[in-house]
Amino acid sequence: MAERGLEPSPAAVAALPPEVRAQLAELELELSEGDITQKGYEKKRSKLLSPYSPQTQETDSAGQKEHRNQTPAPAATQTSAPSKYHRSRSGGARDERYRSDIHTEAVQAALAKHKEQKMALPMPTKRRSTFVQSPADACTPPDTSSASEDEGSLRRQAVLSAALQQSLQNAESWINRSIQGSSTSSSASSTLSHGEVKGTSGSLADVFANTRIENFSAPPDVTTTTSSSSSSSSVRPANIDLPPSGIVKGMHKGSNRSSLMDTADGVPVNSRVSTKIQQLLNTLKRPKRPPLKEFFVDDSEEIVEGIPQPDPNQPKPEGRQMTPVKGEPLGVICNWPPALESALQRWGSTQAKCPCLTALDVTGKPVYTLTYGKLWSRSLKLAYTLLNKLGTKNEPVLKPGDRVALVYPNNDPVMFMVAFYGCLLAEVIPVPIEDAGGQQIGFLLGSCGIALALTSEVCLKGLPKTQNGEIVQFKGWPRLKWVVTDSKYLSKPPKDWQPHISPAGTEPAYIEYKTSKEGSVMGVTVSRLAMLSHCQALSQACNYSEGETVVNVLDFKKDAGLWHGMFANVMNKMHTISVPYSVMKTCPLSWVQRVHAHKAKVALVKCRDLHWAMMAHRDQRDVSLSSLRMLIVTDGANPWSVSSCDAFLSLFQSHGLKPEAICPCATSAEAMTVAIRRPGVPGAPLPGRAILSMNGLSYGVIRVNTEDKNSALTVQDVGHVMPGGMMCIVKPDGPPQLCKTDEIGEICVSSRTGGMMYFGLAGVTKNTFEVIPVNSSGSPVGDLPFIRSGLLGFVGPGSLVFVVGKMDGLLMVSGRRHNADDIVATGLAVESIKTVYRGRIAVFSVSVFYDERIVVVAEQRPDASEEDSFQWMSRVLQAIDSIHQVGVYCLALVPANTLPKTPLGGIHISQTKQLFLEGSLHPCNILMCPHTCVTNLPKPRQKQPGVGPASVMVGNLVAGKRIAQAAGRDLGQIEENDLVRKHQFLAEILQWRAQATPDHILFMLLNAKGTTVCTASCLQLHKRAERIASVLGDKGHLNAGDNVVLLYPPGIELIAAFYGCLYAGCIPVTVRPPHAQNLTATLPTVRMIVDVSKAACILTTQTLMRLLRSREAAAAVDVKTWPAIIDTDDLPRKRLPQLYKPPTPEMLAYLDFSVSTTGMLTGVKMSHSAVNALCRAIKLQCELYSSRQIAICLDPYCGLGFALWCLCSVYSGHQSILIPPMELENNLFLWLTTVNQYKIRDTFCSYSVMELCTKGLGNQVEVLKTRGINLSCIRTCVVVAEERPRIALQQSFSKLFKDIGLSPRAVSTTFGSRVNVAICLQGTSGPDPTTVYVDLKSLRHDRVRLVERGAPQSLLLSESGKILPGVKVVIVNPETKGPVGDSHLGEIWVNSPHTASGYYTIYDSETLQADHFNTRLSFGDAAQTLWARTGYLGFVRRTELTAATGERHDALYVVGALDETLELRGLRYHPIDIETSVSRVHRSIAECAVFTWTNLLVVVVELCGSEQEALDLVPLVTNVVLEEHYLIVGVVVVVDPGVIPINSRGEKQRMHLRDSFLADQLDPIYVAYNM
Repeated sequence: MAERGLEPSPAAVAALPPEVRAQLAELELELSEGDITQKGYEKKRSKLLSPYSPQTQETDSAGQKEHRNQTPAPAATQTSAPSKYHRSRSGGARDERYRSDIHTEAVQAALAKHKEQKMALPMPTKRRSTFVQSPADACTPPDTSSASEDEGSLRRQAVLSAALQQSLQNAESWINRSIQGSSTSSSASSTLSHGEVKGTSGSLADVFANTRIENFSAPPDVTTTTSSSSSSSSVRPANIDLPPSGIVKGMHKGSNRSSLMDTADGVPVNSRVSTKIQQLLNTLKRPKRPPLKEFFVDDSEEIVEGIPQPDPNQPKPEGRQMTPVKGEPLGVICNWPPALESALQRWGSTQAKCPCLTALDVTGKPVYTLTYGKLWSRSLKLAYTLLNKLGTKNEPVLKPGDRVALVYPNNDPVMFMVAFYGCLLAEVIPVPIEDAGGQQIGFLLGSCGIALALTSEVCLKGLPKTQNGEIVQFKGWPRLKWVVTDSKYLSKPPKDWQPHISPAGTEPAYIEYKTSKEGSVMGVTVSRLAMLSHCQALSQACNYSEGETVVNVLDFKKDAGLWHGMFANVMNKMHTISVPYSVMKTCPLSWVQRVHAHKAKVALVKCRDLHWAMMAHRDQRDVSLSSLRMLIVTDGANPWSVSSCDAFLSLFQSHGLKPEAICPCATSAEAMTVAIRRPGVPGAPLPGRAILSMNGLSYGVIRVNTEDKNSALTVQDVGHVMPGGMMCIVKPDGPPQLCKTDEIGEICVSSRTGGMMYFGLAGVTKNTFEVIPVNSSGSPVGDLPFIRSGLLGFVGPGSLVFVVGKMDGLLMVSGRRHNADDIVATGLAVESIKTVYRGRIAVFSVSVFYDERIVVVAEQRPDASEEDSFQWMSRVLQAIDSIHQVGVYCLALVPANTLPKTPLGGIHISQTKQLFLEGSLHPCNILMCPHTCVTNLPKPRQKQPGVGPASVMVGNLVAGKRIAQAAGRDLGQIEENDLVRKHQFLAEILQWRAQATPDHILFMLLNAKGTTVCTASCLQLHKRAERIASVLGDKGHLNAGDNVVLLYPPGIELIAAFYGCLYAGCIPVTVRPPHAQNLTATLPTVRMIVDVSKAACILTTQTLMRLLRSREAAAAVDVKTWPAIIDTDDLPRKRLPQLYKPPTPEMLAYLDFSVSTTGMLTGVKMSHSAVNALCRAIKLQCELYSSRQIAICLDPYCGLGFALWCLCSVYSGHQSILIPPMELENNLFLWLTTVNQYKIRDTFCSYSVMELCTKGLGNQVEVLKTRGINLSCIRTCVVVAEERPRIALQQSFSKLFKDIGLSPRAVSTTFGSRVNVAICLQGTSGPDPTTVYVDLKSLRHDRVRLVERGAPQSLLLSESGKILPGVKVVIVNPETKGPVGDSHLGEIWVNSPHTASGYYTIYDSETLQADHFNTRLSFGDAAQTLWARTGYLGFVRRTELTAATGERHDALYVVGALDETLELRGLRYHPIDIETSVSRVHRSIAECAVFTWTNLLVVVVELCGSEQEALDLVPLVTNVVLEEHYLIVGVVVVVDPGVIPINSRGEKQRMHLRDSFLADQLDPIYVAYNM
C-alpha cells in the first residue's frame, strides 16, 4: 500500500519497544477480524511507527513530489487556493454574533483533529437548473479541488506539532486528498486512476476505474441508449421492453451475480456515480460482527436492546441532595401601592405631567410621549367604554373577568399600554397576542373563550378584509368582534364614575401566551397579586427609583419587556423609551443613541441587540454609556450570551460602559423572572464563570472541564434568586426529585411572583405550577408548591444561579441530553465564511426508529457556492460529532428567508420541524448521516453454513405442520367428450375446424374507435396460413425446423403468420415490433432476439420492413446483416402441395422470448405437446367452447398473453375479441365499452391496462354511466401477470367501477413464469381468491407468520388464482433444494405437462441452467418427480374453503421473483415492499424503484411536483425505510417522471435502472449520498 516506504525491516520491528510491538499485533488482529478498515489500519500503524522511523520523512517528501508531478491537476489548484482563503478572511467586518473565541478555537481544534483522519465525503450531485439560487459562476469548474484542505492545513499548523505534521503528509494522506479533489469536481472525467503510480491505487474505485469487463462475449450492449430518449420526453415511453445489459439467460441465476456484482453488471465503472459510491463505502467503517442466535427471533426485542444501555463509565452525580435556596426577604416599603392600578391612579392624579412612555418613529426619533396624566385619563375612558358602551345596559358585551385579545403592532407601545391598563381598570383580562393570523394563536383564543379584540385604527385597516368589508375569519380563530381604541372613539366617563380598584388578590390580571416545544400556544394566567409582587421584587432587585429613564428594546407585550417596561415603570413612576424591532433593523445603534441622549440609567436588551450595536459601532463614535447602571441582558441564560457580553463590554468600555453594569437575567413565562444579577458596586470583583465539561452535561452532571478544552461550555451566572423567592433544582423527567449539588436539573421557583396556571388546561397546570419536590426516597420536602421554570441549570457557589439550557431545547439522544442552543453555537463556530446566516439556524430532534435524531436547518446565503456549502456542512457534522459526541442525522440548508419566523425575527422552531416532517421545507442542500447516527439496528442475520438434509428436516419441517405443496385438478379424472382430443397438433386442429365449421368467426380485431377492422373465420385463417407457408418455401427457401421471427403489430396478421410457420414446419418466434419514434431504445432488443434465435428469416409488414432498413434504424443497429425479410402484405394465391406434420409431439412448436425485469433475455422452447396441454388446461379452467366470446386486451408477444391471443381460440373454438393495448391510449373507454357492447363474461388484461383505466377514468365514471355502460355481465376479469398480485390496484379498480356493475369477486390474477407460462388462473368455478396478512419482519427471515388485519408491519397478499388442472407445485428451499413446511417462504417449483422444455440460448451448453427444468428434490420425494424452478418465492396455505374435488383448498401465494430480491443485513427484502413504503411518503412521488449496489441500498424516486421539492424527499425516504424496513438508505436519487423503465407487462426494470444510474445516464435532479 501507500505507506510501504515507511515499512521497517523485520530487524527494525524486533528492535521496537515491547508495548509498541503488542499494539502492532493487536492492530493486525483487528484487521484480520474485520474490526478495522485497511485504511484505518494503515493510519494507526504509521502513527505507531512514525517516532521510530527517522529516515521516513525524506523518502516521504520525495514520494510526494513524484506523485505531484504525475497528477498536475490537483497540484495546480492547491497553490491557488490558500490565497483565496486569506482574502475571504480579511474582507469586510467579521460577523461577531454569538462568537465565543473559546468556542471557535475549540471547534477549529476539533476540526483539525478530524483532518488527520479525513474521509472524502461524496458531494451530492445536483442538476444545475434545480435551484436558481446559486449564480452560474458559483458552479464548480470541472477540475478544481476545494479550498477546504488548505484552510484546514493552515489551521492545522497552528495546532499540531511539526513532527506530527510530517508523518501525516505521507503518500497515503495525499492520495486521500486527491480522492477528495475529484469527489468535489463535477466532471466525470476526473476518475481516480493515478497515472503510472504503481501500487498506490488509493481505493477500490481506482481499481474499478481501470477495469473493463471482458469475461464473457456479450450481445450488443444497449444500456447506454436507454435513458436519453425516455428522459427527453417527460412521459414514460409506451411499454418499452428494454434489452438485457449484455446478459442472456444462459447463466445460472446465481452465477452471473457474483462475477458481475462488483463491476455493476457490465457497465464500465469509471463513472462519476460509482466513484462517489466508492467514496461513500470508504466513509462507512465496517462494524464489528457480533455472534448471532441460530434461529429467527422477532427483532423488536433486539431493537429495544439496541438502544445504547447506560455506559458503565458515565459520570454520575456524587454530591449531597441540594437544599432549596432562598432569596433575600422582600422589603416592606410603606408607600408601595396595594395594587398596580392604584400606582397608576396615584401618579396620574398627582404627577400628571411626568413622562411615562416615549415611542419612536421609523427613523428612531422620538415621536410621542405619553404622560402619566394622559395614560390615566385615556385608560379610564377605555375602561368606561368597555364596560358601558359596547352592549345595552341589560346585556353588556363584557363583564368583569372576561378575556379580551389585544392586537397591536410592535411599533405602537402607546396604544398598547392604554389598552392594557384600560382592561385592568375595567377588571377584564387582557390577552396580548402577536400580529393576527397564526392558527395556534386561534387555539389560545378559543381556549380562553375570547369574543372581543381591541386594536388600533391603523392596525384594523391593515387586516385582510372580505368582499363586503368584514374582517377575514382567520384559520382556526373563533369569531371575534373588533373594537378600535383610538381616543376619538372612546366615551368620556361621567364625573361620578370611578373604576373599582380593590387590593391585589389571586384573581387573574392578564394572560401571557407562550409557545411550547411542539408548537402549541398556551396562555399563562398571572394573578393581580403575582403581578404586583413581581413588580416589587424587580424594583428591589434592580434598585429602581422614581424618575429613572429605561430604554426598552424588547417586545413590550410579554416577558421582561412587559414586566420592566410596562409594570415596574408605572410602579416606580419611571420613563420608558421603547425601541421597536423595526427601528433596530434599519438603525441597529438606535438604542445606544437613546441611552446617550436620555442619560438612561437602565437598558433592557437581548444578545442580538448587543451584537447589532457592535456591528454598527463604526457609524457613531461619540456616544456615551456612562449613565447606565444596569444593562439587563434578558437572554443571559443562553450559552453564547457570555461571549456577546464580553465582546460588547470590550468595545464599549471606552464609551463609559461600566463592567459591573452588565446584568444577565433568566426568565420564563411560567416562573417570570427566575434570577437576575444585581447591579454591582464599582470596583467589586466581577462574578466568576463556570467552565463545564460537555460530556458531563450530556449526562446531567456538573464537571469542571479539565481534560479537553475543545468540549467545554463556558457559562456566566444570572445572579441570585429573586427577593422573597425560593429556588430548587429537580430532575427534568419523572417525579420532581431534588437533584444533588453537582447535578443539572430543571430550575423550580416558589414564590408569589410566578404564574398561576395555563388557562383552561388543568392537567398540564398541575405538573407545572403545583410541584412539590420530593427527596430520594420519594417523600415530599415541605408543602410549598414550586413552579417549573422550563430552564435547566444549577445553583453554584455563593448561591449564584447558572442556566445551561431550556427544557424546550433539550434533545434526548440515546439516553444523553444535548442542548439545541449549544449545537447552534458549535455550528456557528465553524467559519461559515459565506455560507449561512448566523442567526438563522434551527436545531430540533425528530423521532426516527425508536430514538431521537438531531436535525440542523440553516438558511444559506444567496451567493454561497455548492462547494462552500458542502464544505461547511461536512465540517459542521465533524465539529458537532467531536465536541458533543453526537451524530447529526440530517443537516439541511434552505434558501434565504424561507424559514418560518416568529414576529420578532427569530426562527419558529416547531413550524420548521413541522415543515421538515411533512416534506415542505424545500431545502437547497441536504446531508443525511443515518449510518453514523443509527446505532440501534438489530444485529444482521447470519445464515448457518453447511446445513445438511437432516438439519433441514429439523429446521424447516418441524416449524410448519406439513410439507408445502398444492395441485390443480387431476387431468386423468376429467371426462371430456371432445373431438379436439383426437388431434395432437394445433395445426391439425385448425385444419379440422376449417372443414367442420368453416364460417365460424374465431377472431375479431378492434381499433381505437371500437369498430371491427378485421375478422378471421376458421377457413379464412387456414387459407391465409397456407399462403404464408408457401411463401416461406418459395421466397425464403426455408427448411423444416428453421426459426422465423414474426414482427407484427398486435392483430390477426400475426396469428396467420404463426400458423403459416406451423404449416411450413418452421419455428415461429414472435417479437414486439420496434417503436418508430423510439428506435434507439427498442430496435436493439429486436436485433438481439433475431441474433440469439438464429432466425433464418423475418416475416413482417411492408411498413415495418421499410423501417428495419431505414437510415434511423442504421443509427441504432447494423441493418446490413438482417436475415431475409419477407413482407406478407400481398401474398400470391398459391398453396403448399402438402402441410407439414411433426414426427412427434415432443418436437418444438415455437420459441417464446421475453426480457425479464432483471434485464435477462430468455427464450424458452415450447413443444407441440406442451402447447396442447396448455390450451387444454386453460379450456378446462375457463370452460371455453365455441359458443363463448372472450375479450383480450394484452400484448401478444410472450407468455400467457401470446397463448390467449394466438392459441386458445383455435384449440377451444371460442371467439376472441382482440383489443391492442396501444389503442387504449387513444381511447381509454375502448376496453370497457367493448365488454359492455358484446356482453362479455370473461376478459383478460394486463396490469398496465388496468392502471391506465384506473388513473385515466377515475373521474369519468359518471360519463360511463350516461353512456349506458354496465359491467355486471363480467364473470371473470383476469389480470395476466408474472409477479405478486398488485392488490391495491385491483381493489381501486374494483371500487371505481363497482358503480357500473362490476362485481368485486370478478377481478383476479394469473401467475406464470418463464419455465411455465400458466401455473395459476382463476377460472370460472372454484372458490374466490383468498387474501392473508403476513408479518413483513418474518418474511425477511423466509418465515410466513399470519397476522390480523391492521397489525403493524403487516403485508396484504392475495392468492394468484387457482392452480390449473394437471399442475403440481411444491415450495422448496432454494439453497438446499429440500421441501419446506407451510410456514416457510421458498421457491415455487412446478410440474405440469405444459412446462416448457428448456431454454433456447446463444450458448449450446445447457448445463448451466439445466436444473431450471428437470430437477429433483434433495430429499423427501420418493416418486423422484421432475420439477421446473420458477424463480419465484412464495408459500402455500391450506384454507377453510372447499376445492372442486371436495377437499380443502390449498392457496398459492406469490411473494416475488428470487433474482429481484435484495440480500441486506443477512435478510431477504422484496423491492416492491420498500417501494410501497416510499411511494406513500410524499404526494409528489410518482413512482419509485430500489436496487442495491455493493451492499448499499439505492432508492430512485420520480418527482411529479416542482423541482424545489426534490430535496424534501431525501429525509422522508430515509426515515420511512428505516422505520418500516430497518434499513439505511445509501443513496437517494430524484429523477423526472418516466425515467424508471417499465416493460410491456407493467413491471419495473430495476437492473436497467441500476445500469443507467451507474453509467451516469439518468440526468437526475438530485443525488444524495447518505453518510
